Amino acid sequence: MDINNIDVSLDDIMSLNGALAASLIDWDSGMTLGMRTNGNFDIELASAGNSEVLKAKMGTIKSVGANEKIKDILITLTNQIHIITMVEGQDELCLYVALDSSKSNLALARNKMNSVAKA
Repeated sequence: MDINNIDVSLDDIMSLNGALAASLIDWDSGMTLGMRTNGNFDIELASAGNSEVLKAKMGTIKSVGANEKIKDILITLTNQIHIITMVEGQDELCLYVALDSSKSNLALARNKMNSVAKA
């Protein structure tokens, strides 16, 4: 992901059907580097919370001695799907999107997130 094209990348993610919000996060610090929302969704709070999810999973991977890296994390709620995708070549960065599960397609969303994370 070209860090200079944060706005373009987030707009691309927000073009997904059912997209509620998207952000680029420095997960180690919890800082949101860019964000988009389509309404009443606290993307800054969600981004900070998902940084904690990543920290916990990274700690678990380390504590069990797994030689693995996170590609993405999927969280399904009653009415929403949340995807956290690591940015390729930028280990401290991740992309996050929240989707309305009744309007979105999980396969297309994961494909878009992976595509943007590699671009």
